[in-house]
Amino acid sequence: MTRPDRKPLRRGVTAGPPPHEAASAQLRFIRDAMERSARFTAVPGWGGVAMGVTALGAAWLATQQPTPSEWLRVWAGEAVVGVILGLVFLIRKAQASGLDLRVGQGRKFLLGLAPALLTGVALTLAVYGFDVGPTKEYFVRQGAVEATASLRLLPGLWLLCYGVGVISAGMFSVRLVPTMGLGFLGLGLLALLSPAAWGTAYLAAGFGGLHVIFGILIARKHGG
Repeated sequence: MTRPDRKPLRRGVTAGPPPHEAASAQLRFIRDAMERSARFTAVPGWGGVAMGVTALGAAWLATQQPTPSEWLRVWAGEAVVGVILGLVFLIRKAQASGLDLRVGQGRKFLLGLAPALLTGVALTLAVYGFDVGPTKEYFVRQGAVEATASLRLLPGLWLLCYGVGVISAGMFSVRLVPTMGLGFLGLGLLALLSPAAWGTAYLAAGFGGLHVIFGILIARKHGG
């Protein structure tokens, strides 16, 4: 008895991918979904400690400066040092964790932080050199660079801008990060409401103290 011929496949119908390829695609989809939903844990704890230590040194150095413009130069230099330290430690920890800062939560973390930092730079450039005018009008551009009235606003503005950036970036990171941002917001508000002479102390407490304290906590709970 002869076996009947098999019916040919219908036109337009193609066989699906092999089972092992389908399983690999499903695993990639699950892994990508988990990476998108996971918290960004490459925040550098010891990098925060290093930033805090340099900020405390900058606070002491700033108190030794004879003019407001030299005080501002000290903190401008500290800002550059802090950004470099933060990026170096962030990249090192991300690489050690196998994370790519250009995609996923790492990219969101950086994009959440950058606008607030740029706002702080813009505000500094906007108010620098302004002072109370001869007829008591505020924010009049003075010829000398020793203007003092507007510079007294900078500690509070810096702390507020940084706090906003840390909270925004912290939405994609561990809980300690936005909590630290709230601390910066509180210090910034107090700095604006307190006597101007306390500004450097608030900067030391924020960029120095908070960075050191939360840096140690992050390093212990989530690695250095």
